[in-house]
This record gives sequence, structure tokens and C-alpha cells, in this order.
Amino acid sequence: MSNKLIDGKAIAAAIKKEIAKEVAALIDADKKAPHLAAVLVGNDPASETYVASKERACKEVGITSTTYRLAEKTSEKELVEIIEFLNNDPDVDGFIVQLPLPSHLNSDKILEHIHPSKDVDGFHPLNIGRMQLGLPCYLPATPYGVVELLKRSKVDIDGKHCVVLGRSNIVGTPLSILLSRKSNYGNATVTLCHSRTRDLNAIIQQADILIAAIGQPEFVKGDMLKKDVVVVDVGIHRIPDASNEKGYRLTGDVDFDSVREVVSKITPVPGGVGPMTIVSLLQNALSASQKKIY
Repeated sequence: MSNKLIDGKAIAAAIKKEIAKEVAALIDADKKAPHLAAVLVGNDPASETYVASKERACKEVGITSTTYRLAEKTSEKELVEIIEFLNNDPDVDGFIVQLPLPSHLNSDKILEHIHPSKDVDGFHPLNIGRMQLGLPCYLPATPYGVVELLKRSKVDIDGKHCVVLGRSNIVGTPLSILLSRKSNYGNATVTLCHSRTRDLNAIIQQADILIAAIGQPEFVKGDMLKKDVVVVDVGIHRIPDASNEKGYRLTGDVDFDSVREVVSKITPVPGGVGPMTIVSLLQNALSASQKKIY
């Protein structure tokens, strides 16, 4: 089975070494280290974990990291003031506003306040539009990470049928664009599926490459797939498990045990897409510090 696993941890570690080398070269040239900031509103456990991982990863590669922690009840006006401060701070190269935000805050409205040149999460409408057109931009971190994962695992996507489960603006929709566009690593034929898709199982059965980002634990079963499909599992869920000392186990959108014998390659959960999301954010921060895009 080990030869089927796409090891996101190992690939992310290799990319971190590349980033660390570039950051060291900047410092050796008497330039400042890239500075990545994060704004965290409230105490969502998954968001806390992600931001802590980002801070550790920044430290590993020499990127300066700052986190602004705001109370759950922070108003839109207060949050926008922080964003405008970061937009105008010359020391900060890029920053993210961690999602999800508390329910009283409009995420779309908030993200539009981030200046596109500092939008290292790639969520601003200008960056999304430039991505759609194939122009230089900051790519959303998880789709960027998935594409890099496939590329470095030498998965051939040219002309292949790629089925994406899930149409979110954070993963599914941008990923469908990246995989299908005319580029040196694209040209896939992409079917984007969602909750209204008819004959979903029949479409999944046709996939050469399946990206599961549907947000439902262990939704994809082995009997849905054709032989030797490549599966990328973007989902991550905590499932209660009394037999585990933590009281839960982590699983993805794919029922790993039932698909493991069918696939040619698969990403594990954890240790697959997750580390690539973090490292893609670091790549965007490095690009921002070097003004490679804006």
C-alpha cells in the first residue's frame, strides 16, 4: 500500500527546504525576511490549529509570522480597521483573514477589503478573476497545494477525466479551473459535481482522477470507483472513537479502507493535502515579499 500513498508531508517538507533556501538568500542580500500575518476572530478549534501550524511552518523556513487575535464579538468596523492597517503596513508582505468567521460577519464583504497585492489566500475577486484568465495571481492555498501535490507525484493529468466533488469557492471551483486551463500542468477534462448533480455515482465511476472536497465523512466508497483511479482527499473530519485515547479519529471525505485496493494513488488523511495547504501559503508569502505578481 505504501507505494500508492501520495505523501503530502514529505512533499511539503521538500518545498519548505526550497523556500528556506530562498529566504536565506534574501537575508544574505541584506533584504528583510518575508512577513506573513494572520487575523483570527474568535476561538474556532480548527482555525486555531491551522494558524498554529502556519506559525510553526513560518518559523521553519525563516518567514516572520504575526497573528492578530480578535474576540468573537469583534464588529465588522473593527475588523475592517485591522485589515486596512495591514493593507498599509509596509512591513507586512501578505496576510490572511482566517475562515470561517463568526456568523455576524459577512466573509465575502470582509475579504474584499484585503488589498489584492497582500491577499496571499487568493480569495479576493481580483485574484480569482486573474486565475480564471490564466494571469499571474495568488492562487488559493488548498487548490494550489493539490495541483503541486499531483505534479510532484508525477500524476499525468493531460487529457484525463478529473472529477471534482464539491463546488466551494475555497476548493472545488478554483481547483476545477486550475486543472482544466491551458498550461504546462493542466489540460484535464473536468467535471465539477455538487449536491444537485444527477447520477453522481455514474460520473464518479468515470474519473481517472477524483478530488473529494464534498465535506461529508467517508462519502466515497470503493465500489464507486474504477480500477487504478488517483484519489485526492481534501476533507478532514473528527469522528468520535472510544477506542482512541483522544476520543476521536481523523478521517476524510473518502472511506480509505474500502478504496485502498482500487486506487493507483491516494492521499492519506491526515498527512496528504493538509501540509500542502500550509506550504502553498508560504509560497504565496514569498512571492508577495519579492513583488513577483503585483
